[in-house]
Amino acid sequence: MKSEEQSQLSSLVQTRDKLVKSRTQLKNKLHALLIGHGLASKREAYSSERGLERVLAIESFGQITRLEVEVIVTQIRSTGEGIRRLDEEIARQGPQLKGHDSLTSIKGIGTRSATILLSVIGDVADFADENKLASYFGIVPVVRQSNESEHHGRITKGGSKLGRTTLVQCTLIALRYSPYLKQFYERIKARRGAGKAIIATARKFLGIIYQTLKNKWVFADFPNFVLAEQ
Repeated sequence: MKSEEQSQLSSLVQTRDKLVKSRTQLKNKLHALLIGHGLASKREAYSSERGLERVLAIESFGQITRLEVEVIVTQIRSTGEGIRRLDEEIARQGPQLKGHDSLTSIKGIGTRSATILLSVIGDVADFADENKLASYFGIVPVVRQSNESEHHGRITKGGSKLGRTTLVQCTLIALRYSPYLKQFYERIKARRGAGKAIIATARKFLGIIYQTLKNKWVFADFPNFVLAEQ
């Protein structure tokens, strides 16, 4: 069971994730409308107010399409404002979570990512070992048994999809800084390919997260695994 604060932040980050996905769908629709009218279009342009203003300034739209464009732009702006407000609250409340300082001392985990991971994990003491935590994240292989044989398939993908996605994103960043993780990734990649290698490395990274939270570590230099003096 999570604390009330953890539960509230968990709900908040899930709402943010839904809004981000909704905004992406709106941008894709706007992009498709412009392409359909033979106009140059870049999705990233709709992340700025200037880009949205340029779309609204286009005079070649018919009445029906203009109405559609205006509604989409309004929704993109509104959703963006909602995401901004949620980000401010995450930045304000996240650092108060137990273990937040420990996670953000790991190169690759920022304030928002640490908040998401902690909202998924709750109290790390609830997990007997890192394998239990990996299972909770759905980042362990499915095991199928036939007679006396065991077959390991793809990961289970149980638990929180947002937590698993955040873990993989943080792992990709951590790979740039940690020689240990980079070597592990390259070794697996040479044998099994990049896709399986990143999942295996994320599993390894989750083990580091588990030990960091359990032992209340704070890193002074994560790439070289140097702890800060207590």
